[in-house]
Amino acid sequence: MSNSKTITASLKAYFKKTGFKKAVVGLSGGVDSALTAKLAVMALGKSNVVGILMPSEGYSSSHSVTDAVTWAKELEIKYHIVPIKTLIENYAKMPWKASEEAHMNLQARIRMTILYHYANSHEALVLGTGNKTELTLGYFTKHGDGATDVLPIGNLYKAEVWSMAKELGLPLNILHKTPSAELKKEHTDEGELGMSYAEIDTFLQMRESGGKATRSVEKKLEKRIHANAHKTQLPPVM
Repeated sequence: MSNSKTITASLKAYFKKTGFKKAVVGLSGGVDSALTAKLAVMALGKSNVVGILMPSEGYSSSHSVTDAVTWAKELEIKYHIVPIKTLIENYAKMPWKASEEAHMNLQARIRMTILYHYANSHEALVLGTGNKTELTLGYFTKHGDGATDVLPIGNLYKAEVWSMAKELGLPLNILHKTPSAELKKEHTDEGELGMSYAEIDTFLQMRESGGKATRSVEKKLEKRIHANAHKTQLPPVM
C-alpha cells in the first residue's frame, strides 16, 4: 500500500515534470474524491487546486453537495457548482430512446467534458478519483470518470482509501457514507457489484498474488474484469 507521503511526493514530481502547476478535481461528496482533493492540496498547495461539483438533479443527494462544499471550504480551495440537468436534457432530443446504461454513462461523460473545459481554460491537469478496486474491475465509465490525466489513488484498494482517509482526518460523514456514483435512484456501488467492497478487495488481492476464483460470485467478478478489459487498453488498430 502506498502511503500519503509517497503519493504526494509522486504527484508533486509529476506536475513538475509536465510543467503544470494547477489541478482540478470533480468533488462528489464521496470518500474517493475527498481524499484525492486532500492529497492534491498536500502536494500542490491549496491555491493550485480547484474542485468542481456537478450535481445531477434527481440523482445527486443534497447531502452529497453539502458534504462536498463543506470539504472544499475546509481545504480552503476554490470550487464551482455546475449542475448538469440542462446538459442532460439536451440529449433527450436525440432521434432514439436512451437506454438506462446510456443515461448513466452520459452523466459521467458530461462531467468529464466540464472538467476538461476548466482544465484547458486554466492550464490545469484533471485528477481522476478512481481507486485500484474500480480500475481493476473496470467499474467506471469509459471516456467519463475513466478519462483523466493522473490517478492519485489509483494504487489503493477501496479499503486502503478508507484507511488513508481516516488517517488524514477526513470528516466522519464522508468516511461513513455508502459508496454510490449516484447515476440513478437508490443506486449503490455494492448493490450493483453484488458484493461488499471488503469481499471484492479480498478477492482482488488474492487474484493479484496468483490465486483463482472459486466461488460463483468471484467468477462473476472475473467475468466483469474480462468484459471491461477494453476500458483499460488502447483501442485496437486494424
